[in-house]
Amino acid sequence: MTTQDHIAEFRARGYAVVRGVFDAAEVAAMAAALDRIRALALEKGRSWRDRNLFLSVARDAALGPIVRYAQWPAWVDATLESVRRDPRMRDIVAPLIGDDLKQIINQLHWKPPGAAMAEFGFHQDSRSRRPREAYRDLGNSYIQTGIAIDPHMAANGAMVVCPGSHALGELPYDPATHSMDIAMDTADLERLGVDPDGAALLAMAPGDVALWHVHTLHGSGPNRSDIDRRFYINGYVTAANCDRGEWAFRGGVPCPLEGEPQLVHYEALHTQPGPMFVD
Repeated sequence: MTTQDHIAEFRARGYAVVRGVFDAAEVAAMAAALDRIRALALEKGRSWRDRNLFLSVARDAALGPIVRYAQWPAWVDATLESVRRDPRMRDIVAPLIGDDLKQIINQLHWKPPGAAMAEFGFHQDSRSRRPREAYRDLGNSYIQTGIAIDPHMAANGAMVVCPGSHALGELPYDPATHSMDIAMDTADLERLGVDPDGAALLAMAPGDVALWHVHTLHGSGPNRSDIDRRFYINGYVTAANCDRGEWAFRGGVPCPLEGEPQLVHYEALHTQPGPMFVD
């Protein structure tokens, strides 16, 4: 897609895919970085936190300990830190939300083959933007991106999106219901007035970059293939409309992570920074 193509697609459908952003060598470097983070998490053996860095380790009935996700791995890996502020990422999101950008999501997701628990029910990212007073004009100020490290396809649990659902605004979810590790249920869409037959698979090749709106309904199923499904997620927000996050670009200029971590979504950052195991 050209820049104009992906902008028009995003505005019309609530998501888009920009093809071939990162080449094979760059994808291989990211895959190696994910392997390093995974090894670090498994070495810990349990979920572990050091300030904003969080490694989520779970026990799968069939596979034993698995790494479900990692938050802010860019603090400990130079490759991932460089990608989060790569000018190509700026060029993808800046036409939509400006070039003064903070980052409020820096996350790795793993779906190993055969893992029973690696699913996400249909949800909107807006439900996780808390406290709400820290995020202003959310629908026009925030974009989530995901870089495919492996082929992103139905068999290994690719994202499923509901085209046009971003136009519905924030939908009335039960706040006690979590989206992680629950199956995609088309009944959830029907209850929200969304036609499940309109849901679309977000097929991607390694190196493609997806972007989606904060109100776009999406989820993903289990990995029933024989390969991993690894995804590098970075969420950007117009800096003037957000009181939290790490700078990614100031006036379009990339900003490296440095100094003390900023408050993002770990509320006890300053009172319980770690390092520590988390039950």
